[in-house]
Amino acid sequence: MQNPPGKPRRLNLLWLQSGGCGGCTLSLIGAESPDLLTALDIAGIDLAWHPSLSEATGFELHELLARLISGEEPLDILCLEGSVIRGPRGTGRFHMLSGSERPMKDLIADLAPLANHVVAVGTCAAFGGITAAGDNPSDACGLVYDGREPGGLLGPRFRARSGLPVINVSGCPVHPGWVVETFLQLAGGTLREADLDGIGRPRFYADHLVHHGCTRNEFYEFKASARNLSEMGCMMEHLGCMGTQVHADCNIRLWNGEGSCTRGGYPCISCTEPGFEELDHPFTLTPKRAGIPVGLPTDMPKAWFVALASLSKAATPERLRKNAVADHIVVPPVGRQGKPQK
Repeated sequence: MQNPPGKPRRLNLLWLQSGGCGGCTLSLIGAESPDLLTALDIAGIDLAWHPSLSEATGFELHELLARLISGEEPLDILCLEGSVIRGPRGTGRFHMLSGSERPMKDLIADLAPLANHVVAVGTCAAFGGITAAGDNPSDACGLVYDGREPGGLLGPRFRARSGLPVINVSGCPVHPGWVVETFLQLAGGTLREADLDGIGRPRFYADHLVHHGCTRNEFYEFKASARNLSEMGCMMEHLGCMGTQVHADCNIRLWNGEGSCTRGGYPCISCTEPGFEELDHPFTLTPKRAGIPVGLPTDMPKAWFVALASLSKAATPERLRKNAVADHIVVPPVGRQGKPQK
């Protein structure tokens, strides 16, 4: 798209997909208020190409890539969805650029230094994610992380032309609001390195915990715990919920305007964190030692948690004790006169 005279140049965004399921794109097209394309237009960003949203294919894509690599056309934002496939034996030939003899990992490595900003969309692109789980026969990794360890395709010292490191908008799938807000900040020039946390995630969502805003927090406070997935109580003690440890604002910035994993009755599985796919226990089981959950809230000493949990359980109202193990409210709160609400 041509820029009107006197107007700032519109930015080009190139979106590539590598080793993944495409779920982050599926999530992203559910962006609301505004939708994705409207948000990009407002920000002054043109979608140069996206594998699912663009009409251009085949030779048109190859011509675009050639222009970007030669510098004939600027590359302002490079997004990668899905992990980088390095196998077999470092050749990358498990994932080739369609219509060429070029491994995708080589294309990504060539484009990244040319981009003003590089964004890893989703946990696979950021850390390797599900694609890198198990024996990892495809030798999948993230852009600058290989699981929890720095490395990946580009290495931890990589900087885009803007001077920023890779921006890791992690999540499996990513929340559309996290991606849209990142684009808006990049377009406005307001995203600085200080606005990223220690592993490159934007702090506007990573400075929160999933626990913040959880509708089960009253049950958590009194340690009134669910024992089955269909029940209303806190899922931390028995059902593997990691919301008190995981960085994301899922229960504040709701999905599709109204939902989250815990609101849907499923425990937080820490999908924004590196290595979430390699837990040493089932997602819906809380590992314990001497009856105490191993995964305690991030900033609470173990002794304090045990003491407070004991006091909380002793003080649990009968209403919460019964509702915690029910799939609906069986005991409503009492009214101001001490009578149940009607």
